[in-house]
Amino acid sequence: MISGSSLVILFAAFCFGLCDDGHEMEEFLKREYSLSKPYQGVGVSGSSHWELMGDALVTTDHVRLTPDQQSKQGAIWSRIPCHLRDWELQVHFKIHGQGKKNLNGDGLAVWYTKERMQKGPVFGNRDFFTGLGVFVDTYPNEEKLLEAQRKRYTPRTQRIFPYVLAMVGNGTISYDHDRDGRPTELGGCNAMVRNLRHDSFIFIRYVRRRLTIMLDIDGQHEWRDCLDVPGVRLPQGFYFGASAVTGDLSDNHDLISMKLYQLTVLRSKQEDEEQEEVLVPSVDNMDLLRPYTDVEGMSSISIFFCVLFSMLGVFLLAVVGLVMYGHWSESRRKRFY
Repeated sequence: MISGSSLVILFAAFCFGLCDDGHEMEEFLKREYSLSKPYQGVGVSGSSHWELMGDALVTTDHVRLTPDQQSKQGAIWSRIPCHLRDWELQVHFKIHGQGKKNLNGDGLAVWYTKERMQKGPVFGNRDFFTGLGVFVDTYPNEEKLLEAQRKRYTPRTQRIFPYVLAMVGNGTISYDHDRDGRPTELGGCNAMVRNLRHDSFIFIRYVRRRLTIMLDIDGQHEWRDCLDVPGVRLPQGFYFGASAVTGDLSDNHDLISMKLYQLTVLRSKQEDEEQEEVLVPSVDNMDLLRPYTDVEGMSSISIFFCVLFSMLGVFLLAVVGLVMYGHWSESRRKRFY
């Protein structure tokens, strides 16, 4: 009998047999970059391809990045840099805990970065990273910040959490934790992944400099589009990893498997010749340091008071100007007598 996870993988192989542009594609599991049961030697043996960090620990069923406790962070990183040009990463995970809606946190991240094994504030990894981060954010920091300021999202910018988003960093860009990564995200989607009884999967595909993320979180073995961004330039030789963090609120963040597939895409000779080496991560037609616009526009009351105070300011300046002009005229008149 075929298990649910096997059906997912078979279905993925069928769906991804062709690229979006019609190019034929084959996939091959790369075991040296993959993590799966029974996790032999992970975090213990120096010969293992994976290394644990922080509060992460290995069980028979999963790698628990963080327990459902406050102020924990953990990660697992590949020891081997990946030199594949086109690849797909299938991540099987589970997020669960005792906290109710919006009383849990903080989330889980999947990485393909130049740096590895460095603790930090971005879901347990360092800030100013170089490479790709895909975040499963379970706590709405910005929403709580706006509530404290007695503000609200506009309907256009409202998000439903948990939320999956992607970010490309070049080593000079900070992840804005207070705004849930909005200033630097490539795109994202909501993903109700907490306390599910069925399997949860994220598929991250990078082929022909196109980043595609899809989710299977409904237990129906059906993929849902999350984001699709062309022109993403990622260097080869970076490391795969996963991390998670808890703060005042917490969750169990469990990683069940990470399976990396090499994608062999048939390219023309001209395409191969035109393929230039990427040294610094970037995204075509997108400024990675673009300015951030506030999520909430000014209300009519705010506009009214701004106009009122502006008019009062102009009036006061005019009065002061007239008084100073009167004094100047009086002193000038006295000098002539």
